[in-house]
Formats: sequence, structure tokens, C-alpha cells
Amino acid sequence: MAIFLPGAAEDQALALDEMTPREIVAELDKYVVGQQAAKRAVAIALRNRMRRQKLSPELADEIMPKNIIMIGPTGVGKTEIARRLAKLTNSPFLKVEASKFTEVGYVGRDVESIVRDLVEIAIDMVREEKMEEVEDKAELAAEDRLIDLLLPPTHTAATAAGAVHEPGSNVIQLPAATPQDDLHSDSSHSNSDDKPGDREQRTREKLRQQFREGKLDERTVELDVRDRNQPSFEVISNQGSEEMDINLKDMLPGLFGQRTKKRKMRVAEAFDYLVQEEENRLIDMDQVTRLAVERVEDSGIVFLDEIDKIAGREGGHGPDVSREGVQRDILPIVEGTTVSTKYGMVSTDHILFIAAGAFHVSKPSDLIPELQGRFPIRVELNSLTVNDFIRILTEPKSSLVKQSTALLETEGLKLEFTKEAIAEMAQFAFRVNETTENIGARRLHTILERVLDEISFQAPDLFKSPRAEITEEGVVGEVHVSAPLTSGPQVPSPPLPVIERQTATGTEKVIVVDPEYVRQQVASIVKDQDLSRYIL
Repeated sequence: MAIFLPGAAEDQALALDEMTPREIVAELDKYVVGQQAAKRAVAIALRNRMRRQKLSPELADEIMPKNIIMIGPTGVGKTEIARRLAKLTNSPFLKVEASKFTEVGYVGRDVESIVRDLVEIAIDMVREEKMEEVEDKAELAAEDRLIDLLLPPTHTAATAAGAVHEPGSNVIQLPAATPQDDLHSDSSHSNSDDKPGDREQRTREKLRQQFREGKLDERTVELDVRDRNQPSFEVISNQGSEEMDINLKDMLPGLFGQRTKKRKMRVAEAFDYLVQEEENRLIDMDQVTRLAVERVEDSGIVFLDEIDKIAGREGGHGPDVSREGVQRDILPIVEGTTVSTKYGMVSTDHILFIAAGAFHVSKPSDLIPELQGRFPIRVELNSLTVNDFIRILTEPKSSLVKQSTALLETEGLKLEFTKEAIAEMAQFAFRVNETTENIGARRLHTILERVLDEISFQAPDLFKSPRAEITEEGVVGEVHVSAPLTSGPQVPSPPLPVIERQTATGTEKVIVVDPEYVRQQVASIVKDQDLSRYIL
């Protein structure tokens, strides 16, 4: 049973092993509009992965993941579905373009680097989780080390640090007094019968209290920091850099990580540095590596984008001669093999591969038959409609309209879009996608930025400008066009009013974007097809 903290239920993730495919689709709906077939496919694949983990080891090893290939134009949500799925499952996730790899023997990256990169991502994930676990211990240890640096030396330590003992005399000459000596003097006057250990403990607690209150942040301390200027080597080899698994730190321990140097820094900076040092000391990197490799093998997700770019059978020559070779290199990784990494051998048997491509020129059947057979689930994503664009602008948790509104609120301006204005922007995006290249939802970014061009440019001036006399309509300012948007003739248009509105917390300046303003900013550019090909 999932337990949520009061008031934070929305931010808490459901227990993954309790999430049904329907609940997984509902989570994806918060970020991706439409494409129900693709969401169902990844939800079923994820649920099957959870089911496999509950089986006996003998049977679980025999069950292979059902890899998915997504077919659809750019900008319809293929990558976003895979990325959100990985975040939902807290799985190591890697997005790569299939077109960046080359056949073995050609200059370029080989496909086994996919697994090596995935392992590095998993190690970073596990290390971050372990750091959160030891964060409190590390902060306490760093605080103690910092107090040791700030604490004035005792009489015994002072002798070792430079106190002079004259022969034949019982007098010890101490070094010059430090700024912290007032702490000792205060504590010594309080009770002359105290033992030295008690006085030192009280002094430490006073320093600790002052540090926690931030009174010592500007004081300077001197730390021994590791010298990061490592010697560099250039290795020329016909193998990729991933194959050079020579651990120079083990071969030449005297050159790496042993040298330190003195560095002065503020107490606040020194505390952050010491916390990092203590976290690294408390974390068992062998355990981190082992857990990361297990996580990659059991729950890794690889998103192979642009797989259509390597589809096709070559019968000749030219720059695409290695296309089919790349497919043959990818094949063993997808069907299951063991890859050598610097962290050990990693099996790819149960890594989930999600491939995607527009397939405008080629078809999935142009892939080699062996590779087609390793992607048994094929999902076709639909092109976006006007209604989809309207939903993308408003429905997701971090929709484009919410992002723009939040950015301008930092300037003291509140931005509001009417329903008609949002519908107008969706219509423009759909129209431009039809008449030029169809880039899906990415077109909305350009349309919205064009609409907000003047508002974003003038927002700081509108906030800083002296308060004007309020008209009957409540207008306190206007957004005028400051520069022509195109080189053609400009039709004068009315400025956008800035309205002052009373709220429970005071007054706020509001800009209401209406459909007329959207047309004013975008229509003239959309009409010029040649120009829109380059600008939009």
C-alpha cells in the first residue's frame, strides 16, 4: 500500500510494483498529449518487466523484453514518452541517435559504447542516491573538521605548533594570540576550576553554534585540497577510446590523487568542500558499481532514435556504405550479448530497447530481417491536430503557457492568454506544419516565442516605469511594437494594454493576450511562405 505525506501526495511517486498499466498511462498523460497506443505499449512492457522480477530466477532468465519500435513524424512525443517512462521507473536511461554510429572498421563510435554510457549513467544515479543517504553523517563530520580548523590550539598543541620552552625555566612562550582566544578567555573566566577538556568542549560548542548561525561564513580558513592538475597523455590507437580500459591511476599511483596543496577559502566554501570529501569517503564505490551494473542489466532503457536513417539495403558505394553494417552491429546488442566495460562484464539480455524513426523515405521493412525480429511491438504515432496543439499548450504539468507565465512573473508581470488566443496559436502552428515541414509540437515553441517577442522585450521596462495615471479601463501602460518583424510594409496595429488589477495581496500588472494580438505578431510572417520556411 502506497503511503503519501499530507499535502505532498501529488509529488510522491506511486510504488512502482503496484502501478497497473492504466496508472502508468495516467502518469504519462500528465506530460504527453495523445498517442494512447504508444503509451499502452510502453506501459505493458514496463509491467511485464515487473512481472518477470517476481518469477523464479530460472524462468526469469528465459523471458526476454519485448522491444518497441515507434513510427511517426518528428515532434509527436516519441522521445518524451521514453524519457518520462525512465523517470517514472527511476531506471538508467540513454537516448542515442543510430545515425552517429559506424560499422566496425570505420572512423566513429561503435555500438558497444551504448552499454558503456548506460553504465556510467547508472553509476551516477546510484552515487547520488548513496550521497543522499550519508548526507547527514557527512555534514556532521565536515562540521567537526571545520571546527578543528577554527579552534584555537590548546597549551599542549601550542607547544607542538611553535611554543618555545626556555632551558632551566618553567615559562613557556606561546605564539601570538589568535582572534579565537576570546572564546577561551570567556570560558576560563566562567569557572577557574574547570578542567582543560571541559573548557575546550565549551569552546567547540560555541564555535559550532556560531557556525550554524552563519556568523563565521566570511572567516577564512586554510585547507589541504587535492591537486587536480593531472598529467595528460595522448594515446593514438586504431581502437575507440572506450576500448582503452587502461587504468593509469592504478599503474602510476604516485602521479594521480596523491598531491595536495594549501588553499585559503571562506568558511562557507570550505564546508561545502569538506562535505563532498566526507561523502566520497563514506560511499563504498565497489558497492555503487555493483548496484549500478545490476540496475543496468535488470532495468536499463535505451532509446534508439533515428533508426530510419540506417534503414535500407545498399548495393553500392558512397557515404552510406556502412548503414547495413551498423544494423548488424546493433543486432547482438539488442538480442542479448555481454559487453566488456571498465566496471566488468555487462549483459544486455534484459535491457529494454525502444527504437523510433519518422520513416518518411524508408520503411521498417527496409531494416534487415534479424533486426526487425528483435522489435516485435510496432506502434504508429499520429500526426498532431489543432485540438492536440491546444491541449499541449495548456494541459501538461509544465505546459508552454505555464512556463511563459512563470518566466514573466519574475519581472512583476502577470501574463494571461484567452482561450481564443490559444486556439489561434494552435491554428497557426497547424497551418505552418501543413504548408512547410511538419515538425510537430516543436512548431509551438516558435509560434509562442514570436507572440511573446515584444512582451518579453519590454517586460522589465514596464515594471520599472513610473506608475502612470489609471484610465477608466484600468490601463497603466501599453506594449507598442518597437521594431518591424519583417522587411515588408507594416500595417499599424493597436498596442497591447497593460492592466493594473487589485488582488488580495496588493496590485498586479496584467497583460491579456487576445487573438487579435496573436494575429498581429504572427500572421504577416505566416503569409510569406518563403520567409516562414527560414523563420518558423
